[in-house]
Amino acid sequence: MSKVTTIQVAGADVGMRLDRWFKQQFPDLSHARLQKLLRTGQVRVDGGRVKSGTRLEEGQEIRIPPLNIDVFSLPKSENEKAKPVISKADAKDIQGCVLHRDDDIIILNKPPGLAVQGGSRLARHLDGMLDALRFEMEEKPRLVHRLDKDTSGLLLLARHSLAARMLTQAFRGKEVRKIYWSVVVGVPTPEHGKIDLPLAKLSGAGGEKVVASAPEGKNALTLYHTADQAGSQAAWVVFEPLTGRTHQLRVHAQALGTPILGDGKYGRRGAFLDNKDIASRLHLHARALRFPHPAGHWMEMVAPLPDHIRRTFEVFGFDPKKEGDPFLASPWFEK
Repeated sequence: MSKVTTIQVAGADVGMRLDRWFKQQFPDLSHARLQKLLRTGQVRVDGGRVKSGTRLEEGQEIRIPPLNIDVFSLPKSENEKAKPVISKADAKDIQGCVLHRDDDIIILNKPPGLAVQGGSRLARHLDGMLDALRFEMEEKPRLVHRLDKDTSGLLLLARHSLAARMLTQAFRGKEVRKIYWSVVVGVPTPEHGKIDLPLAKLSGAGGEKVVASAPEGKNALTLYHTADQAGSQAAWVVFEPLTGRTHQLRVHAQALGTPILGDGKYGRRGAFLDNKDIASRLHLHARALRFPHPAGHWMEMVAPLPDHIRRTFEVFGFDPKKEGDPFLASPWFEK
């Protein structure tokens, strides 16, 4: 990168720390150099000076100065950093999650309970396992979007920087379709439609939480369809988010009066059923993705359900084959 450029924050990067964003976009840029660029105001967000811990918001513009990174000219301490130690068990587990791999991308079926990125209380996370997904490539793959820790399903990785830029642009340009399957407590009324409720992050004694219809909220749109129901007790609901807000589907489901099964954070006690055959884990699964492949063609992928959701489907008699093609044009998906 030899000239000043501006990159707009994509929905998948909302809430990410600025320094982590740089690490993902420019893995060869050292932390020390980034700090200097921030101190001198060469890196800016929406024209203003920022710190490394600044949390990104959708639509913000990040000013990138000329970096002229040459990994062979970096100091030895930067060039020869030890790779993170990944246990054989973790390497085997994450490699077993691969649904598709080619020269440009890797698609995982992320298990529930695995965080995508680390935090102060998270020692085990996908970001720390990426070296196990290099396979024959010299550079490790890069995250281009995220899923909540307890959400399972499709996660797309770029295997090189060009693919990362193209996929990030596709997410930013809303070219990617994301279909989620869930089991909710109760049955939505109406059974299908569009949820248009702004969302905002609020901090409190219990930590950060997303709330709907807050005055300072940002627009959030979700399409939903009730695929099947078990009387009035529970329903299988398909969601398609049109925006990428943090916890969007979980908060929108709760706003409908039908919290996602197992989502105690937003549904509290109302998110659980008194049935020993049903797991108390979050029942939200990133089922399908449709996106422009960096090689120039469109690609679709569907992820099998995790064990706990599959068992719940069996308990309620939901048939996964009933939904058919997740991308089939139908009235409830009309924009």
